[in-house]
Amino acid sequence: MRMRKKKHREDRLEACSHLLIEDITKYSGSLKKIFEDDKPMHIEIGCGKGKFITELAARNPGINYIAFEKNLDVLVLASEKIKNAGLENVRFVAGDACVLEQMNIEHEIERIYINFCDPWKKKRQAKRRLTHENFLKLYEKLLIDGGEVHFKTDNTKLFEFSLNSFSAYGLMMKNITLDLHNSEFEGNIMTEYETLFSEKGQPIYRCEVVFPRR
Repeated sequence: MRMRKKKHREDRLEACSHLLIEDITKYSGSLKKIFEDDKPMHIEIGCGKGKFITELAARNPGINYIAFEKNLDVLVLASEKIKNAGLENVRFVAGDACVLEQMNIEHEIERIYINFCDPWKKKRQAKRRLTHENFLKLYEKLLIDGGEVHFKTDNTKLFEFSLNSFSAYGLMMKNITLDLHNSEFEGNIMTEYETLFSEKGQPIYRCEVVFPRR
């Protein structure tokens, strides 16, 4: 079901404008210029309504976060969460991470979070999956040596595809679980989507991927 346009969306986004990056390509060469400090940087691709990134940023004030979200009706909710929480270590980009392909950013990001992305179920759509080899090449360019991708999904076939993709790319995987909420993994932060489906008994799949030193 398509989400209805949020009432007064543009005005609400304007009220959060200090958190929004209108043109991220202006920071080609170094994303650290966004925050004007030298803290570690993490990225979330597809932040949804912002539950995950808000709690993550609150727990880790010593880390800067850039959250990408192309749906403005959920982006406004995420940005309001960060504004209301008074957090200064998060910025939002209205779009997807593909824009980073156009920028001269290399080995600057420590971690990338991909939570419940579109599985693109049809075989011909495989290249659109965020764990496809083409995206792994982008992540390898962005991440520091030893940088990580943390991946969660409720889609069995996407998780199987992703594990095979990570393996074929020569990446080390750790903390792999086929049922996150019944595992011993500690420190999990749930997204809105994750909360909804876990309450229905849907297993959540998760793994961490480490990009080797080159």
